[in-house]
Amino acid sequence: MTTTPSTVDKDDLFNSSTMTFGEHLEELRVCLIRGAIGLLCGVAIGFFVAKPVIHIIESPLRKALGDYYTERAIEVFDAWTPRRAGGPTLPYSRKEIVDAVEQHNLSFDLREIHPHRLPGAKPDLSQQESFDTESLAPILLWQPLARDSRVSITTLSAQEAFGIYVKASFLVGLVLAGPWIIYQLWIFVAAGLYPHEKKVVHIFLPASTGLFAAGVLLAFFFVFDFVLTYLLAFNEWLGLDPDPRISEWLSFVLFLPVGFGLGFQLPLVMVFLDRLGIVEVKTFTSQWRMAFVVIFIAAAILTPADPYSMLLLATPLAALYFGGIGLCRWLNKSPAS
Repeated sequence: MTTTPSTVDKDDLFNSSTMTFGEHLEELRVCLIRGAIGLLCGVAIGFFVAKPVIHIIESPLRKALGDYYTERAIEVFDAWTPRRAGGPTLPYSRKEIVDAVEQHNLSFDLREIHPHRLPGAKPDLSQQESFDTESLAPILLWQPLARDSRVSITTLSAQEAFGIYVKASFLVGLVLAGPWIIYQLWIFVAAGLYPHEKKVVHIFLPASTGLFAAGVLLAFFFVFDFVLTYLLAFNEWLGLDPDPRISEWLSFVLFLPVGFGLGFQLPLVMVFLDRLGIVEVKTFTSQWRMAFVVIFIAAAILTPADPYSMLLLATPLAALYFGGIGLCRWLNKSPAS
């Protein structure tokens, strides 16, 4: 009796695989060690560039604080009136003030003095018996905005600055070594995937990376300005002067962009659920109102406790939701699906 040879699937990666469970664990160990070495190299580089990275991270907050205190100073300037008719007036026009702030990057503080009490001035003997407020004259104290203590970011302990430097170095190392770490994980995982599964990963992985990067960039270059403006205005409404700490700001900088990056994965999650048959595209379409409720709840969780950042995340997520519906329909109509 002739034995018919079994049909060999050339696309099956495991037909020629002789790796035991222990060998798979050894492969995982090697990949993890390589990833860790790459991370250490990235962190080592980060120690040399952490200082400018910290300055870049601080820049949105410093700008927001500068705008906040400049606007308050201009409001004080606009509201100032002479203490008596014919009394001393402001030494600058509003146009000069705005030009100094915008063109020369200066900050100012409006104060009042008795000119006749300055050193070298001829004393006014008629004003010696009591303090005269009506003769106070306005004076503006100027300084570079970068040297204004109100726009500085503080630390509350000597070791806090070093901790921030280490965190920034680790962040740089993670960004630099991220592709290498993902590649090492991919080497390990790829051995257990069929070719058609690899094809899906090759499509979804770049798309996921692009969407994550888009969310991070949107948060850092667009959302921060709105959120900081709102939070500082809320401080002003309560009559409080903000004194931000670098450690708290670093946590905020990391949390908000990551929340946006994760939220931007929504279309891929929808496609994944549709392809697995867990949620069909018609369900996504009919339940869009419920989906919007979930989107706003998720936006509230993924962002700080302020309405601006929640709305700025929920709005693009709503657009991405309908984009995900369109993508699911297109893939379902595709002959390759």
